[in-house]
Amino acid sequence: MADRVKVAVIYYSATGITYQMAQAACEAAGDAGAEVRLRKVRELAPDEAIRSNSGWEAHRLETQDVPEAQLDDLSWADVVIFGTPTRYGVMAAQLKQFIDTTGPLWSQGVLVNKVYSAFCTTGTAHGGQEATLLSLFNVFYHWGGIVVTPGYTDTSQFIAGNPYGASHTSNNGEIAPDDIALTATALTARRAVQIGAAVKKGLAG
Repeated sequence: MADRVKVAVIYYSATGITYQMAQAACEAAGDAGAEVRLRKVRELAPDEAIRSNSGWEAHRLETQDVPEAQLDDLSWADVVIFGTPTRYGVMAAQLKQFIDTTGPLWSQGVLVNKVYSAFCTTGTAHGGQEATLLSLFNVFYHWGGIVVTPGYTDTSQFIAGNPYGASHTSNNGEIAPDDIALTATALTARRAVQIGAAVKKGLAG
């Protein structure tokens, strides 16, 4: 059991689109033999804004039992997979706020040599998916992490078309992740677990 890869899937989702991809990542990582934690980051939007959008309010209730991400989840994990909707081509503020609290771990070297990967959603086609993933990768570089992407390592990626990470266009929250997006998410998670296992074994040796 000590050799089992530990995966933290940490995400932000307003209306549930990114949450569905987070669930797919967890399922694939678990099927690959990993021990998995699903964690949402803390909501920053005011209650009145959330209540003004029925989908946002419904999703908050739907996921009220999902634990909020803590720094311990990063310390615990061998592999960290982040999920976020796009906000002007970068990650959502809620996820960025959580990342901004990681200074103590970074300064102690706790985040070094972990495997990191990511997935994202946008409301519109070409809405900044690659830019959003790259904004997360910049964080991983500062942490001294090992970035794992799906690349074109599977024929399904020639359909999905995003080698940086799994992504989905939701038409502003109206279209749930399809098989293409979920397949890419699963591939991303499996590759992260595979490389995470190799890194963990190598470091132990």
